[in-house]
Amino acid sequence: MNVEDIRPFRVAVPQAAIDDLRDRLARTRWPEKETVADWDQGVPLAYAQELAAWWHDRHDWRGVEARLNALPNFLATIDGLDIHFLHVRSANPAARPLVLTHGWPGSVLEFLDVVEPLSADYHLVIPSLPGYGFSGKPDVAEWDVERIAAAWDALMRALGYDRYFAQGGDWGSAVTCALGMHHADHCAGIHVNMVVGQPDPATMADLTDAEKRYLARFGWYRDKDNGYATQQGTRPQTIGYALTDSPVGQMAWIVEKFHGWTDCGHRPGEQSVGGHPEKALSREAMLDTVSLYWFTASAASSARLYWHSFRSFAAGAIDVPTGCSLFPNEIMRLSRRWAEGRYRNIVYWNELDRGGHFAAWEQPGLFVAELRAAFALMTL
Repeated sequence: MNVEDIRPFRVAVPQAAIDDLRDRLARTRWPEKETVADWDQGVPLAYAQELAAWWHDRHDWRGVEARLNALPNFLATIDGLDIHFLHVRSANPAARPLVLTHGWPGSVLEFLDVVEPLSADYHLVIPSLPGYGFSGKPDVAEWDVERIAAAWDALMRALGYDRYFAQGGDWGSAVTCALGMHHADHCAGIHVNMVVGQPDPATMADLTDAEKRYLARFGWYRDKDNGYATQQGTRPQTIGYALTDSPVGQMAWIVEKFHGWTDCGHRPGEQSVGGHPEKALSREAMLDTVSLYWFTASAASSARLYWHSFRSFAAGAIDVPTGCSLFPNEIMRLSRRWAEGRYRNIVYWNELDRGGHFAAWEQPGLFVAELRAAFALMTL
C-alpha cells in the first residue's frame, strides 16, 4: 500500500455546525413513551429527552477538541484515502511501537485516558478507522478489515516501525487479528479485549459453568441486541439518512449500546434490561462520542464496515503471540479451550471482574495493566 503526505492535523468544528446541532435538538420531533418500564424496547423516552437537553444546553464540544489537539494529530493519505491518527512518541529509549484500534460505536476518544500511562513504555499510533471520525470516507466498496489491516501495516512502516505490536476491541479486534494473520513479518504480537471465535462442538456435552454464562450472554445478543448489526450489515445507506439528519436519532442509536455493552449493572443472559449507562460512562463522555459521529456525519460510512466484513468477523487462525483480556460484560467471551482453536499461541490470558466492551474507556487502569502484562511476554 502507498502511504503519502503525512501532515499535521487539527480538530476544529465550525461554530455554524455547533449552532445547527443545537437548532436541530431544539426542534426534535419525539415519539411516544415506551410501553415497558425498562430498556427492553430501547432507550427510554425520559432518558433520551434528558440527554438531549444536556447536549443542547451543557455539552462542551470545544473541551473535546482541546483534549484531542493537546496530542499530536496527523492525516496520512493511504491508497488515496485520508486516515486520521494520533501519534504519541515515548520519551523512553526502550519504548516499543503499538497500534491501538477502536471499533463501533467507538473512536479514538476511548483511548484518551490511557495515552499518558501507555506512552511511558510504547510509541502509540491510534488511527480512526476509514469512514470514522476524522478519517476520510471511502468512495469505493473495497475497505474491508483485511484492507484496513494492510493500511495500518503500511502506516506503521511509513512511521519507521518495521516491527510493532497491535491491540484492539470490537472492529479493532478484527483488524488486530488480521494484522497478526496477514502481516506477521511486521506485527510481532497482538492483544485483544474481545476474543472472537467459535465454541468447540466437542465440548457442548460437558460445558463449564462459565461457558454456560458465555453462551447465555451471546444468546441475548443474538436474540435481542443485533438488530443494529443486521441493518448496518445489509442496508447501511438507508440507516445513514435517518442518523445523519437527526441528532437524537444518532444519539439513541449509540447510547443504546453504551447501556447494553458496558459494565453498568446490565447482565444480559442473567438480568436482561437492568442497569444504567452512567454507572459506567459519564454523560459528558457519551455525548463526546455521539458528537464526534454527528459532526463528521459518519453514520453511513461507519456502518459500511459491517456491510463489508461482519460475516467474516472471526475468520482465520492466528499464530503470532497473543494476549487475551476478558472483561465480564463483553458482548462475546470464549473459554480458553474454545479460544485456542483460533488463537494458537496464547501467551497471556486473564479474566477480569469488572469492565465491559469499551475496556480502555471504562477501566483505563486495568486496561493499561493488561497490555503491559501481555506485551511483557512478547519480543519484537
